[in-house]
Amino acid sequence: MGARVRAFDWTTTSLGPQERWPPSLLTLVRVMLNSRQPMFIAWGADRTLIYNDTYAPMLGERHPAALGRPFFETWPEVRGEVGALMDRVYAGDPVHMNDLALTLHRNGYPEETHFAFSYTPVPGDDGTITGLFCACTETTRQVLAERQAASERQRQQALLQQVPGFVAVLRGPGHVFEYVNDAYVTVAGRRDYIGRNVRAVFPELAGQGFYELLDHVYATGEPFVAQALPIRLVGEDGDRYLDFIYQPIRGAAGDVTGIFVGGYEVSEQIRSRAALAESESRYRTLFESIDVGCCIIEVRFDDADRAIDFQIVEANPAYERQTGANVVGRWVSDFAPDLEQHWFDTYGRVALTGEPAHIENRADVFGRWFDVRALRVGDPAARRVAVLFSDISERKRMEQTLQDLNATLEQQVHQRTAERDQLWILSEDMLARANYDGMMSAVSPAWTRVLGWSEAELLSRPYGTFMHPDDMGPTLAALARMGETRQPTRFENRIATDDGRWKLIEWTVAPEPDGANFIAVGRDLTLAKAREAELASAQEALRQAQKMEAVGQLTGGVAHDFNNLLTVIKSSTDLLKRPNLPEDRRERYVGAISDTVARAAKLTGQLLAFARRQALKPEVFDAGRSVLTISDMVGTLSGSRVRIVTNIADEPCFVDADPSQFDTALVNMAVNARDAMEGDGTLTITVNPVATIPSIRTYPAVSGDFVAVGIEDTGSGIAPEQIEHIFEPFFTTKGVGQGTGLGLSQVFGFAKQSGGEVRVQSTIGQGTMFVLYLPRVEAATRPPQVDPEPLVDGHGMCVLVVEDNPDVGTFATQTLTELGYVTVWAIDAEEALAELTKDADRFDVVFSDVVMPGMNGIDLAHEIRRRHHDLPVLLASGYSHVLAQNGTYGFELLHKPYSVEQLSRLLRKVASWERRKRILSELT
Repeated sequence: MGARVRAFDWTTTSLGPQERWPPSLLTLVRVMLNSRQPMFIAWGADRTLIYNDTYAPMLGERHPAALGRPFFETWPEVRGEVGALMDRVYAGDPVHMNDLALTLHRNGYPEETHFAFSYTPVPGDDGTITGLFCACTETTRQVLAERQAASERQRQQALLQQVPGFVAVLRGPGHVFEYVNDAYVTVAGRRDYIGRNVRAVFPELAGQGFYELLDHVYATGEPFVAQALPIRLVGEDGDRYLDFIYQPIRGAAGDVTGIFVGGYEVSEQIRSRAALAESESRYRTLFESIDVGCCIIEVRFDDADRAIDFQIVEANPAYERQTGANVVGRWVSDFAPDLEQHWFDTYGRVALTGEPAHIENRADVFGRWFDVRALRVGDPAARRVAVLFSDISERKRMEQTLQDLNATLEQQVHQRTAERDQLWILSEDMLARANYDGMMSAVSPAWTRVLGWSEAELLSRPYGTFMHPDDMGPTLAALARMGETRQPTRFENRIATDDGRWKLIEWTVAPEPDGANFIAVGRDLTLAKAREAELASAQEALRQAQKMEAVGQLTGGVAHDFNNLLTVIKSSTDLLKRPNLPEDRRERYVGAISDTVARAAKLTGQLLAFARRQALKPEVFDAGRSVLTISDMVGTLSGSRVRIVTNIADEPCFVDADPSQFDTALVNMAVNARDAMEGDGTLTITVNPVATIPSIRTYPAVSGDFVAVGIEDTGSGIAPEQIEHIFEPFFTTKGVGQGTGLGLSQVFGFAKQSGGEVRVQSTIGQGTMFVLYLPRVEAATRPPQVDPEPLVDGHGMCVLVVEDNPDVGTFATQTLTELGYVTVWAIDAEEALAELTKDADRFDVVFSDVVMPGMNGIDLAHEIRRRHHDLPVLLASGYSHVLAQNGTYGFELLHKPYSVEQLSRLLRKVASWERRKRILSELT
């Protein structure tokens, strides 16, 4: 190629004469021509091609005409794959690929090729990329060889799986398991085999010689054959025995690359022989009962001391079973004249020399294989031999089966194919073979039974035309993903029937190894979906009935308690209307109304806590410290005869929850425990960090970081049939007037709304333990806030009141006026925004209800924050699902019913005093 480059007329190319080539190009050409690795240079805007001798064979028939031509004139068929890569290189980005698959026409026909290469950009004098340098290697043979080897391995493994004996394939000097068949697993047990070496899989074989045998076979290349070799596996008391072979596997170069292991377990035969050997001292007793055939023979010799006949002197019953004949006292020449000579030679040698013999051989006259042990007995002159034998015809048959496997493989394949075809015909599921281009090449008869289409119709149309239009996109996307991942997938879609209906089909689809086709199995879900719908309808009806029962119980309990509270309020207001009422009585009745309102608010709070709809005020606090603080109050509530024991963890247990609701939950559980003990017993309160919430009711266990607060009493316990009801609202086991039945429902609601759980365990006569679980958090970093003192004089501060309820709106404006505020009342959010649009600067604070028609108070507050970011907002609500789910979004909240003092304090807290001072100064 050096000579060709020098002789080439470069003036006809974009490179021009060689004497004008830039130094960088000349240097690369010299490097390339002196290298033995395939290389080429693509130079200039048309990427003129220069290459060396080892690259020329890759060009095939296009060499030597390719020299000096633009790259893609030489290789037009690779412009799509290679063009983008070269563009990256000309942009200054080096490119390296270990395997690029290309279809080339270099020898006049398309052929699949593979290359490993690197493209290096070559800058010119001005720094711009003027060419690229490529060092490459064609890996086509290697890739195709690896692909063929993988296919061959799969075929071999399929064959080995059908071998009746155990088979394993080990690779490398470390003897790493590459394959085991099911028979191997049956013998050795289920273990993690593939990819692990023998020593790791069978550590118990250390010292038994198997490692050393494998090492020897691998090192020498000599096979090892064992008969009845003992082996002891883990967890077994005795030895097993194996007949097996270690056959070295050689690579293409003849070197040993692995070991083939194959054989059978012969433990039963060996144990039978051992039993015979152990019982020789009691020969006569056992002679009649052993399963091994045994006989005493007398050998007859000719003048040359060659055995020519023998007589059966004595035989046990097993002899007759093994041979099928009772021949005691007869000569073999009488009943088996065709017996092979090797039997006479073996027995004659034992009789003459006294050396025992152990052979395996076939006796054609009996049509069987025998494992025979022979030893001389009695006076040597008597020429008598004891023969012990076992029928090993079955084992030999299995060995022959293994040897004949290759010869019978084709027949087995035909048999398996026939079985598969039978399954294809009889299967109730719809079976199909299809490609990714949209056509099916085979369908089972179940398609016609389920959908009505004929086989010809199914195979002549793209399978997408049978799909419901809404399902086609997801189905084709699932098939495309399967084609990329090569992993089976499952999905559902609707398929048209021949009468215009749609049937819902569940598909299980798996790719075939060829990468172009896949197998699909479809199951008609029509009946299953109908049954699911019936079940869902029945369950929904049951849930609705249960819901109505719970609603009835809840509303009845609420009505009872609120009627009691309203009776007190009504009686007090009637008495307040009486003329000439003394001042002390008036104050008593007003106090009764105030106390009753507080109890009603508490009852409402308990209902909201159970429903997980209260607007909590969470903050981070130490649960252990909170328990210690409230324990004195618990002791007061419990009485002097209840002993309080606290076990608090040494480490802080911080939780993020409403501390007031936390204290209420503790008090509710403590009061419940006190009543269960009838005021006499031990109440134990514990606080500990835990890593798991155990399985509770129908919910599984939850792992995480939690704080467990336990309340355990020594009371009477809770009956098992009542455990599932104790958290229901108004459910109580106490007498009338002794409890509302909302205490434990408040605990349940608080736990759920705080992201936790509550568990109860109880034993009748021994006591009950409640455990409250709350998520554990890090210590708080923000300082506690101190509420300001109530504002007793509004000093003319202007408040925009937003309230849709006339009574509440009238009360709020009158109250604020009494406190010295100036008020403007808007009945909804739209009217409030209109007032702010007129003149927002006149207002110091907005006081809005949360629940209103149209835009709610939360949305109004967000809109005010967006439009007038420095105007504070105070919200008021008795209940809002928005607040319960999402909190107050950083706005201050006043809970209804509220007192004048509470309203005054929060107004002072949220009001911007700097803004008020600025406005007052402008007015003066």
